[in-house]
Amino acid sequence: MLRAGVIGLGVMGRHHTRVLSGLDGVEFQGVYDPAPSTPDVVEGRQVHRELDAFLDLGLDYAVVAAPTVYHLDLGRTLAERGIHALIEKPVASTTDEATELRDLFAAKGLIGGVGHIERFNPALQAARQRIEEGLIGEIYQVATRRQGPFPGRIADVGVIKDLATHDIDLTAWVTQQHYVSVNARTAHRSGREHEDMVIAVGTLSRGAIASHIVNWLTPFKERTTIITGEKGALVADTLTADLTHYQNGVIEHTWDRVTTFRGVTEGDVTRFALAKKEPLLAEHEAFRDAVLAGEAAGIVTLAEGTDVVRIAEQLAADGLDHKLA
Repeated sequence: MLRAGVIGLGVMGRHHTRVLSGLDGVEFQGVYDPAPSTPDVVEGRQVHRELDAFLDLGLDYAVVAAPTVYHLDLGRTLAERGIHALIEKPVASTTDEATELRDLFAAKGLIGGVGHIERFNPALQAARQRIEEGLIGEIYQVATRRQGPFPGRIADVGVIKDLATHDIDLTAWVTQQHYVSVNARTAHRSGREHEDMVIAVGTLSRGAIASHIVNWLTPFKERTTIITGEKGALVADTLTADLTHYQNGVIEHTWDRVTTFRGVTEGDVTRFALAKKEPLLAEHEAFRDAVLAGEAAGIVTLAEGTDVVRIAEQLAADGLDHKLA
């Protein structure tokens, strides 16, 4: 049995404690959170106010769900103690800090993972599998929309590092390509220091193009990924974990008004029946298995998390460069 605990008892921290407390092969040991407003006990385990007392529990790994600004210090402390870590995204506040974490865990021979939970969404996992099987052929474009109301729990980063990092990671992962260039337009509409809207575009390493519309100012929640290829398109709704396949048509039309050029013709539409495991549970199972195996297979690595932060910083900088006076 592995011994694990959680650092930070915010919204995500509470979800992590819930999953860890029932995870096969893991004994949930407790939580560290110094905030006086947190309860004394969560899921039957003590909430520690002192970090040393928490680390003295003899943990094999810890989940870091504290605000991003604390990730480097907490990760450094865990690594020095020889404790594996699953760190919520973004992995760090800056590329330099993310790189330090990546190199530190590698030097210590520890497993470090990043909580990019969308990789474990059933719709996107099924999409990647079908792409690998050649269902839609060569990937031409990935377009994502991630919009919704402002989350009051976010205070230390903008919408790019909080939300767009999901789309940066899932796009690279599902296509198995990396970004070679990015551009962005950002807006500050809510009176906060950080951007709250972004439209980003990018070019991927095998020629696919990507676009991401992300904001905190839409009064409804949307999480949509559209992957267009030479043979059709896949549409993933990660709120409902549904995946729909739109096939290019193969039937010849003789009606002149229908045969006017539209790029491709319409074909069959299929919504796949998927087994829908909770993404956070799947993420925890993958990290547990990586720790047991001693290798970072099946998880989002610290190196991948660092690349995401680097791209996010480039988007934020480009958005500022194009800000109107």
